[in-house]
Amino acid sequence: MRIKRFIALFFVIFAIQASKAQQKKFIVHTVAFYNLENLFDTINQANNDEEWLPNGAQNWTSAKYKQKLKNMARVIAEIGTGENPNNSPTLIGGAEIENRFVLEDLVKEPALLNKDYGIVHFDSPDKRGIDVALLYQKKHFKPTSYKNIPLYIYNDVQNTKEKTEKEEATDDKSAEDLASKRVYTRDQLLVTGLLDGDEVSIIVNHWPSRSGGEKKSSPFREAAGRLNRQIIDSLYKINPNAKIITMGDLNDGPYNKSVKVELGAKLKRDDLKQGDIYNPFEQMQKEGNATLFYRDAGDIFDQIMISEPLARKDYSSFRYWKAGIYNKPYLIQTTGQYKGYPLRHGANEVGFSDHFPVYIYLIKEVK
Repeated sequence: MRIKRFIALFFVIFAIQASKAQQKKFIVHTVAFYNLENLFDTINQANNDEEWLPNGAQNWTSAKYKQKLKNMARVIAEIGTGENPNNSPTLIGGAEIENRFVLEDLVKEPALLNKDYGIVHFDSPDKRGIDVALLYQKKHFKPTSYKNIPLYIYNDVQNTKEKTEKEEATDDKSAEDLASKRVYTRDQLLVTGLLDGDEVSIIVNHWPSRSGGEKKSSPFREAAGRLNRQIIDSLYKINPNAKIITMGDLNDGPYNKSVKVELGAKLKRDDLKQGDIYNPFEQMQKEGNATLFYRDAGDIFDQIMISEPLARKDYSSFRYWKAGIYNKPYLIQTTGQYKGYPLRHGANEVGFSDHFPVYIYLIKEVK
């Protein structure tokens, strides 16, 4: 009889606890990154944009540009909507952006206009004329500081003596100053602000490409990883509980030295120590997921990583919940040689991007 009463009491307590758990409410924000792949306008400016002009190699007309904006806005508006009542991302980092003007056109698209996105953007020294930027919903995020941090890398003369590696097909060529040997690439963008009252710092990246081959160009991305770690450590020095998000197209997978060693990203959330960085996309890569494809092999170059304080599980302030890759069917090539790849721009079609966007959810319990 006592055993039966004990069991009955256990189920009553369990039911009460389950009921309380169901009654919990959370604020949810989506944080995303999207390589917009050649978001160029049709105006000739002081950068290497000749390919993306009406008389250029891409025959880039106003009609095509407008369709590109519409396509990008559709994707951004839908990222993370499955489990976020706020709909489109509160914060979204972008890459392969020609200038601020294309971003101003983008946020005015009907799919995004009512979200009232603000823009943080700097022109970078990248010789191809592409930059990184951050869009943010003004009603939820208030920037308090932002700056672009240059990546200084130089071509090692010894590399020219090595056997040439088979070069990967990419239009993201690295440009080198012949006198100084400096390789010009994108800056890293650091933005700090208040997300519904919680201080959060975001770093937006587009690390050097694999132009010239993965092995030869790896030191450039390793240098980018070191710079990223230095920025993160400087934020930790100011505040050991700093909430930091670093995101971008890293042109390396979660397993590469630039990410695992130089940045020091960790695989397991439960093993994090103070000062660590957690990379949820490493497990996704191990499971065979991909954000882009090359020679029929998928990889995850687009990643969002978080500082240890964001990975804690008390949810009294904003914390990481889970991550995803936004790869809906309309973003995927369905026919031909590149079936299954991201549906990108082609000679006869204005597609989306050669990368799928990635996202994470941040949640905070409502008391």
